[in-house]
Amino acid sequence: MKNIKFKLGVFLTLVLLFSSCQDDEGVVGDIVAPSNVSMSATIVGVDANNPNGDGSGLVNFTATADGAITYRYDFGDDSKVVSAPTGNVTHQFSLTGVNTYTVTVMASGIGGITTTYSMNIDVFSSFEDEEAKQFLTGGPGSSKTWYWAADKLGNIGLGPNDVQSDGTHTWPYWFNAGPWWGDKLCMYNAEFVFTQSADGKTITFEQLKEIAYTPGGYADAIGVAANDCHGTEVAPTLVGVKTVTFTPSNSNATKDGVDPEYRGTTINISDGGFMCWYVGEELSGKLEIITITESTLYVRIEEGANAWYCMYQTDNPND
Repeated sequence: MKNIKFKLGVFLTLVLLFSSCQDDEGVVGDIVAPSNVSMSATIVGVDANNPNGDGSGLVNFTATADGAITYRYDFGDDSKVVSAPTGNVTHQFSLTGVNTYTVTVMASGIGGITTTYSMNIDVFSSFEDEEAKQFLTGGPGSSKTWYWAADKLGNIGLGPNDVQSDGTHTWPYWFNAGPWWGDKLCMYNAEFVFTQSADGKTITFEQLKEIAYTPGGYADAIGVAANDCHGTEVAPTLVGVKTVTFTPSNSNATKDGVDPEYRGTTINISDGGFMCWYVGEELSGKLEIITITESTLYVRIEEGANAWYCMYQTDNPND
């Protein structure tokens, strides 16, 4: 009899424990798509004489929705889709002249279910760097192939992105690679082609070899071999033809650079494209031009507190 009572007691205890665990579990609630999605846009510099903006191409967007926990924007200009947790974001359109863009905001709710809202917007951009376009491509209807300046001092450099106490932030203060730097040899075979359409309106970019070099800090963060070359398994966006646009550079380095004076133009490669040096899709394709000529290109890539300096040329150093 005691044995039966003991077994019954154990059974009741387990039932109570199971019930208690169930009661402690969180309740997710109903998965409901965000509703009442709306978006507004304020074009910078709009006035009676400039109905489409002041030429900077800057537009401030605000999105709201019931039940949304985050937002993403597709600006309709071949740029990367951008996350905006608060619904507020600023974007710079760079196509010269007055152009119409279809901007779509995606409001995401619990469980990731999404509601979208689109609007058309006319934006004026007056920014041009025709010389940089000519240097990169060789002119309308032409293509030009670029390579790492592997045989030159400073083909890769590293310096602070943030302004230091002594003002340093515009040159590779921490590291400047010599020719054929030992742990960079695997990337020096990379080739890049810039092409300009016959009408001069479109520039495209393609990296011909699947090489993505990941420097130490970034490689450690994503769990791959540091200071080594990888392929599409690490950077799947490195393949394919990308669109290139140009925007005014707005970094402190451009504002303060004096030796040499920075050009003031940033090359933007769409769809996760980049020139071999890979520190993530968001940053790798934004190349702030320091200097450019018909045969040389020297750029700066921001990565958090760091700034990388990359040097390219039209002469193949492997020949």
